[in-house]
Amino acid sequence: MTATPVTTTPPLTPKKETAAGIAKRKLSSPWASIAAIVLAVLWTIPTFGLLVSSFRPERAIKTTGWWTFFSDPTVTMENYKAVFGEEGGVNLAAYFVNSLMICIPAVLIPMALATLAAYAFTWIHFPGRNFLFIVVFALQIVPLQVTLIPLLEIFVKIDLTGTFWTLWISHSAFALPLAIYLLSNFMREIPSGLIEAARIDGAGHVSIFFKVMLPLLTPALAAFGIFQFLWVWNDLLVALVFAGGGDEVAPITLQLANLSGTRGTAWQLLSAGAFVSIIVPVVVFLLLQRYFVRGLLAGSVKG
Repeated sequence: MTATPVTTTPPLTPKKETAAGIAKRKLSSPWASIAAIVLAVLWTIPTFGLLVSSFRPERAIKTTGWWTFFSDPTVTMENYKAVFGEEGGVNLAAYFVNSLMICIPAVLIPMALATLAAYAFTWIHFPGRNFLFIVVFALQIVPLQVTLIPLLEIFVKIDLTGTFWTLWISHSAFALPLAIYLLSNFMREIPSGLIEAARIDGAGHVSIFFKVMLPLLTPALAAFGIFQFLWVWNDLLVALVFAGGGDEVAPITLQLANLSGTRGTAWQLLSAGAFVSIIVPVVVFLLLQRYFVRGLLAGSVKG
């Protein structure tokens, strides 16, 4: 009678948790959620106070805090009528349109150029590609302020001052390094087999770019579009340098700065004008926030 050999299974070694898993576990803990809620409330209180103040009468704004609105709720639309009307001497409507005229091309131009450049850096092999990509990435560390005066001198020489072109070109140039880096990271996550299959079917670079890449780039393009739109809409420095000489191309931020300087005691106009400038970026972010998060995380975590 032979004994049956006993087989023992080796003990299972616990799977090592990745850095991404550790970060996700910590960020999803109850304490992290409580901290996020507290920060969100603290961040929202000033904006809520600005909204309440924009609807309060001038005397109430100058004599009491916005939180007293709940004990004596008095609402008026005179503040908004003043900032949008000629009689108030402000008329933010024209500057609001100027901001839209600046933001839309300043988002579309770098988006188009960066998409083409990112495709070339990712899927086209040419001499010096890696070195050139490092140079483009390094441009992100160049301070914005050191480029303003040289750019202004160029615009003066070619007689572009006082036009929207100065703002479009400036914002596009400042945005291209980040846009190329962001879109390149996203394109590297696309399986190379998808590109090879398109090439086997006879597609060239143009067909691959428009029929394969662009539909897959929606999250990254939306993320960069939101980031660039918020940056351009809230910009004051670039507008002050390149559009400070004329109201024809001045954005709403420049007029608000002028309003705070010339009407420092007109808090009712400042609160209404500031809240008007907030509405558009808030709406854009809320509509596309899911793409914003997906696009920013593209290529940042592997495994």
